[in-house]
Amino acid sequence: MSNNRHENFQRPEYKPVQGGRGLGQRGRGGPGAHLGMIPEKPKDFKKTLKRLIKFLSKYNISIFVVLILTIAATIFTIFAPKITGNAITIVFQGMMDKANKIPGASIDFHALYKILLNLSILYLFSIAFNYAQQYIMAGVAQSTVKDLREKMMQKMNKLPLKYFDSKTHGEILSRFTNDIDTISSTLQQGLVQVFSSVISIVGVIIMMLTINPILTLITVLTLPLSILATSVIAKQSQKHFRNQQKILGQLNGHIEESFSGHIVIKAYNREKNSIENFENINNSLYDVGWKSQFFAGIIMPLMTFIGNIGYVVIAVVGGYFVTKRLITIGDIQAFIQYSHQFTQPIIGIANIVNLIQSTIASAERVFEVLDENEQSPDPAFPVDLRDVKGQIDFDRVYFSYDPEKKLIENITFSASPGDTIAIVGPTGAGKTTLVNLLLRFYELYKGNILIDSVKTTDMTRSRLRKIFAMVLQDTWLFSGSIKENIAYGKENAREEEIIEAAKNAHAHHFITLLPDGYDTVLNEETSNLSIGEKQLLTIARAFLADPDILILDEATSNVDTLTEIKIQQAMKSLMRNRTSFVIAHRLSTIKNADMILVMNEGKIVESGTHQGLLSENGFYAELYNSQFLGIAI
Repeated sequence: MSNNRHENFQRPEYKPVQGGRGLGQRGRGGPGAHLGMIPEKPKDFKKTLKRLIKFLSKYNISIFVVLILTIAATIFTIFAPKITGNAITIVFQGMMDKANKIPGASIDFHALYKILLNLSILYLFSIAFNYAQQYIMAGVAQSTVKDLREKMMQKMNKLPLKYFDSKTHGEILSRFTNDIDTISSTLQQGLVQVFSSVISIVGVIIMMLTINPILTLITVLTLPLSILATSVIAKQSQKHFRNQQKILGQLNGHIEESFSGHIVIKAYNREKNSIENFENINNSLYDVGWKSQFFAGIIMPLMTFIGNIGYVVIAVVGGYFVTKRLITIGDIQAFIQYSHQFTQPIIGIANIVNLIQSTIASAERVFEVLDENEQSPDPAFPVDLRDVKGQIDFDRVYFSYDPEKKLIENITFSASPGDTIAIVGPTGAGKTTLVNLLLRFYELYKGNILIDSVKTTDMTRSRLRKIFAMVLQDTWLFSGSIKENIAYGKENAREEEIIEAAKNAHAHHFITLLPDGYDTVLNEETSNLSIGEKQLLTIARAFLADPDILILDEATSNVDTLTEIKIQQAMKSLMRNRTSFVIAHRLSTIKNADMILVMNEGKIVESGTHQGLLSENGFYAELYNSQFLGIAI
C-alpha cells in the first residue's frame, strides 16, 4: 500500500456518485412513477428499521400526537362525501317532488344550510389538523436528521485515518447529504402518508359498506386488476430504470473527466472525440430515459382508466338500485367519491413501499458509519506537555496498514532539540507514513514515539498536534478570504500577525497585487491563485502557527526557483531552534540537515549527514547521483 497519506488533508472533492440518486430515482411520471423505479434494498431491513424506530423514540409523544391528528383529519375527510351525498339527496328529492307537482313541495334549504355548515366545519377541522400534524412532523423530521448529522460529524472526528483511506470522498459525502435527505423526506411525508393511507382504506371500506355491500364488492374487485396491470408495466419500467442509472453513472463520469482534464483534452486536440463520446452516452441516456419515463408515466393513467371502469359499473348498478329505492341518488355520488378515496391511498402505499426500502437502505449506511471502530481514546490522565524542547525518540516502531503486509519495521532514531531531520527515499518507502505516526494519525503496532521523554500516547491528540505545524506538498485551502486561510494556523490571530507571517513566507507582495488584497475571496476550487501562490499561503500559515516542531513535506516543490531560494532562507529562520522534519525529493534542499534518514521499503537503511552518506557510496549516494550526475538510460 502506498505511503502517500497526506492526500487526506486536502479539501474533499465533490464527485458524482455513480448509480446514486440520479434521474432514475427522481424521474417524473406522476404518483405512479415510483412503482417503476428500483428501490435500494437494505441488507437487514428489520434490524435497521428497529434501530431507526429506537432512534425516534425520544419523539414518541410528538409522533403519537401526529397519529391522533392524522386519524382525526382522515375521519373528517371520510365523512365529508356522506354528508355531501345527503345534501344532493335533499336537492334531488325537492326537485323531483316539484316535478311531480306534490303540494307544498320545495327544497329544504334550512336542512341544506345545516348540512353545508357542518361540511364546512368538517373541512376546517380537517385542514387545521393536517396543518398541525405537518408542523409537528416537520419538527420531528428536522430534529432527527439534525441529531443524525451531529452524530455523524462527531463520529467522523473520532474515526481513524484508515477509514478515510478506504472510502472515496464522494461516498462519505453521499452519506452526509443524499442518505440523510432521504431519511428526512420520508419522516416528514412518508410516515404521515402511511398513517393516513391505512386509516383511509379502513374508514372508506366501512363507509362504503354502510351504503351498499354490493357496490363495495364491485369497488374492491377492481383492485386486483389495478395491481396486475401495474405489476406488468412496473417490470418493464424497472428494466429501463436500471439501464438509465447505469448510463447516468457513465455520463457523470465522462463529464467529470472532461471538466477536470479539459486542459489535456485541448492540448491534444481531443475536443471532437470528447464531444462524440458525450453525444453517444447522452443519446443512449435519452433513449433509455424516454422508455423508463414512458412506462412509469402510463401507470397512473392506466389506474385511472381502471378506476373509471369501476365508476361506470357503480353508476349503472347504483342507478338500478336507486330505481328500486334501495339507495338514494346522493349515496351514488358519495360512493363514487369513496371509490376514488379507496384507490388513492393504495397508490400512495405502493409509492411509499419503494421509498421506505430506499430510506431504510440510507439509514443502514448512516448507521454503518456510526458503528465504525473509533480511534483509541485519549488517556484518562493525559500528560500536558508544555515548554517543548523538541527531543524526538523513535523506539523500535512497527506499523502496517495491512497486518499481512509489513510497512514500517523496527524504526529507531533520536533527534535532538533544534535538529533538522531530513527523510529521503524512493516512492512508497514510508516517508510520509513516518510523520503521520508522529502526529498519531495512525496507531503504532509496536514500539513508542516520545517527545521530551513523554510517549505520544500519554498525551491527548489535541495537545500533541498543537506542538506541530505541517506544510504539505498538496495544498489545502478553503473557500474564504486569504486572510482567513492564513489565520487558520492560529486562533484569534491579529491582522498584523497575519501580514508578518505572509511577509516571512514571501507571499505579501503577490497578495497586495490582488484586487482586494488580504480580503480576496478564494473560490471553491481556489483556481484564482496559481499553484505556487497557494503553496506560499500554506507556508505563511505555518509561520503564523509558530510551532514547537515543524514538518515540511516537499513544501517548496510547486514554486519557481527564485521564490524557492527566498523560501529556503525564510525556512531557515522558521526552523531555527526548532526540531524540524523535512521530507525531501530534491536532495539539494537537505544538504545542511543535521541528520538524513534514508528509507527504503519501510526501513531506515542509512542515516548520517550529507557528506558522510556520500562518502559511504551507498543507497543515498546512488539517489543523489541519479539526480545530479545523471544515469544513462
